[in-house]
Amino acid sequence: MTRSGPSDRNALKRAAAEAAVAEVENGMVLGLGSGSSAAFAIAALAARVAAGLRIVGIPTSERSAVLARQLGVPLASFADHRRIDVTIDGADQVERGTLNLVKGLGGALLREKIVASASDRMIVVVDETKLVDRLGGNTPLPVEVASFGWQTVFDRLAALRCAPRLRLADNKPFMSDGGNYILDCAIAEILDPAKLEARLSAIVGVVENGLFVSMASKIMVGRPTGVEVMER
Repeated sequence: MTRSGPSDRNALKRAAAEAAVAEVENGMVLGLGSGSSAAFAIAALAARVAAGLRIVGIPTSERSAVLARQLGVPLASFADHRRIDVTIDGADQVERGTLNLVKGLGGALLREKIVASASDRMIVVVDETKLVDRLGGNTPLPVEVASFGWQTVFDRLAALRCAPRLRLADNKPFMSDGGNYILDCAIAEILDPAKLEARLSAIVGVVENGLFVSMASKIMVGRPTGVEVMER
């Protein structure tokens, strides 16, 4: 079997992103996700805006906000709109069957989850390599934590056998858009995502975690044979 390269995966993600954007209608408030898949969606959305589509987007990261402005996608905030019609975002893992997700390798999980939780629907754009039978394994689970006392959260995560590691950038702690640190947890297999999400959320100092349980309503999977649609 031939392993697909980055350019092949980008083509698959672009096709899936365009399929997701095709579902956007006039007058919608959209959640604009973060990461490479979401960037393809923003580009596809910009083309439709240029053709006359009337929408506003609430971005999940500063990077997505910059890209949207550059491409001419109108932006809004929760001060303007409390509810979002559809969020289009990527994912680091999608669990077959449940459509539960791991997100946050790009560092925007807090804002991504806020936007997703305020959305009527969440469409997730991935290429086929992101599909797994069980969450975990080679993909770490990001946990966003307060910078003050992060060491105490580290110890609690270690006690849960989550094998945390402080994310670094330029030999300094990585800082999220929310001003928090991220602990990446190596978990061989997440057997009960909902239970783990609850346990993580109960730890004082945890701001948010990268488990998105029962939040995705539709997955657009880019495959060489076309875009597969998975629905919950």
